[in-house]
Amino acid sequence: MIPSCDPAAEAVFRRVRADNALEVTVERLMCAIRLGVVPAGGRFPAERDLSSRLGVSRVTLREAIQHLRRRGFVESRRGRGGGTFVAEPPPRPTPEEARHGLGGTGTTALEDLLSFRRTLETGAVVRLAETGLTVDQHALLDRRVGVAADAGPADYRRCDTVFHITLAQLTGSERTAAAVTDARMRINQLMDVAPLTEDGLAASDGEHRRIVRAVRARDPEAARLALGGHLAGVERRLRELLG
Repeated sequence: MIPSCDPAAEAVFRRVRADNALEVTVERLMCAIRLGVVPAGGRFPAERDLSSRLGVSRVTLREAIQHLRRRGFVESRRGRGGGTFVAEPPPRPTPEEARHGLGGTGTTALEDLLSFRRTLETGAVVRLAETGLTVDQHALLDRRVGVAADAGPADYRRCDTVFHITLAQLTGSERTAAAVTDARMRINQLMDVAPLTEDGLAASDGEHRRIVRAVRARDPEAARLALGGHLAGVERRLRELLG
């Protein structure tokens, strides 16, 4: 069951625009898998609920699910407790598949995505440091950091994703949150090429705390530097894998 307060779920399962409904629905379901909103072995919301949340017909939703089933990302189970489940484990892309998914020429497309993500997320944390947050909002960020710190490798990427999307949502800009969600989905798709490590998780947790401290201190420059240091490790790893 997906918590209704999960910011990643809220961003992924928002309503689909009428044009290109099938294509966008497939992308949203893939986004849910790659962001860990629905983890490996997890079940998607019931068809009726999911079609309502996405604002698409059940026929369109079924076509999208069938598309993912053919690619090996989901499986359908009948009977009591049945539904649509994420394959366990879902297919892990090869470096060649990840490069192809970037579109365009590999290195140029990768640098474009990394620059886009850094611009978006830097803008978000600088904005938060400039405007400040309420006591409840700071408490929310602390909870997100704590949940990520307690997560193991199997669930870390989802918790890390929730932290980053929460930063974007706290700016009050739905467009920023949606853009960060989309960029993060594409980054996760690339990072799926390589497994997470315990050392990497520990370093990431410390970086999360530095970002939150800078935002709490109302220090935009410290927030920019903390966020930049956090993203630099991911960028370096992706260039090694795919550059």
